[in-house]
Amino acid sequence: MLPLALPAPADVIHLKNGRTIWADQVRESKDRVEYDLGDDTYAIPKSSVERVDAGGVAPTHGGAGTSGGSINAPDITPPAPSFHHEADVAGKIIRDGKVDRDALASLAEAANPELAATAYFLAGQHESDHGNFPQAKRYYESALRFQPDNATLLIYYAATLMRTGHASEALSYAEHAASIAPNSPDAIAMLGFVQYASDHTPDAVRSWKKSLALRPDPTVRQYLARAERESTAESDFSQRESSHFNLHFEGKDTSESFRRDLLATLDSEYDDLVRDLGYSPHNNIAVTLYTQQAFFDVTRAPSWTGAINDGKLRIPVSGVASVTPELARVLKHELTHSFVSQMSSNRCPTWLNEGIAQIEEGKSASAYGHPLAQMFAAGNEIPFNVLEGSFMSFSSPEATIAYAESLAATEYIRDAYGMSEIARILELLSQGSSTEAALRATVHSDYRQLRDEMTWTLKDKYGE
Repeated sequence: MLPLALPAPADVIHLKNGRTIWADQVRESKDRVEYDLGDDTYAIPKSSVERVDAGGVAPTHGGAGTSGGSINAPDITPPAPSFHHEADVAGKIIRDGKVDRDALASLAEAANPELAATAYFLAGQHESDHGNFPQAKRYYESALRFQPDNATLLIYYAATLMRTGHASEALSYAEHAASIAPNSPDAIAMLGFVQYASDHTPDAVRSWKKSLALRPDPTVRQYLARAERESTAESDFSQRESSHFNLHFEGKDTSESFRRDLLATLDSEYDDLVRDLGYSPHNNIAVTLYTQQAFFDVTRAPSWTGAINDGKLRIPVSGVASVTPELARVLKHELTHSFVSQMSSNRCPTWLNEGIAQIEEGKSASAYGHPLAQMFAAGNEIPFNVLEGSFMSFSSPEATIAYAESLAATEYIRDAYGMSEIARILELLSQGSSTEAALRATVHSDYRQLRDEMTWTLKDKYGE
């Protein structure tokens, strides 16, 4: 079943810039307000806080991701259990909140394939729950060696392959799960997710309809509606492929020379990103060219959005007959999101994601330097933890500030520590680190220290 988050009691911090922060617990000192979110503790200057209200109910939000959110890695909870010894095995291999690898190896050596598969599955589930998807992938692979026809294992493994950027490889496992469990809405829904992420939208529509016929699910229904909008808008689209991209387009709106130049530009930008980030995506990336109206019909994006990457690059090209410098920048920005998404297993905070994308498209924070210096000096910036989530609900002025802050912060990290440390942050995020833990392990700063360093840097460069 796809999970639904339950609202929980929370404290709400009202900032002077109009934003709010929902926290598990808030503590005030002389000059700072500290608050807890899960296992992490954050702090912001007291001068930026208008008031704190206790005992509210926090709204539920999706996690951070690329512009518009990504369908590539849906979070799932297990379908009906298919293991008989979960409780006994879990107590042996999960100790003090970690996988006991010695106990896991002992169970694997025992002459009982079911126990071994259960142990590796639970180890993988534990790592998935803690955000370490590369390690979870390895445990699920070990479990499948013992029980290759277990539908639960296949569903989890397919989901983890998508998380780690291997959607095409996940397809055969999702198909196998659906064939083993043809009446399982979970298996068929997962097949739909994999089909969609592999750029087989009509197949995904059919799978999700079948899953919903077996069991209603609001999340599957939401994704089905998106896929149906896409199928309607692209019913007469054509397709071309290059070594890294699947390009979808409506023939009468784009010339052959434009499409050829666009693919050449994308391939060149792809090579630039491989050099800058030291990473190459595993699967071809889908790119769709829309008229302006079709773009907003499909994406339902806010009016200030110029393009979107929700696992596929969606680019409005009305009135564009050639690859202009502006279009090339948009393509580089959105393509960067695909790299960042896969490198971080879809766990990159939006501020860093958008900051890297802006750097790669060639922007500089100097264009916003003086107003940013004033905002940080007065404590009126949007706090970094607020910028971890999607920007899609921001008004146009708020979005402008959010993107400027994101660029300035990422530019500061790059200039002070190098692009290699940004790539290292993404790697740590993919292994389950929180953003602040990844920052501490690389640039030796939590959010408070990063804010203080940026305040001084902006003041030094641009004045207050």
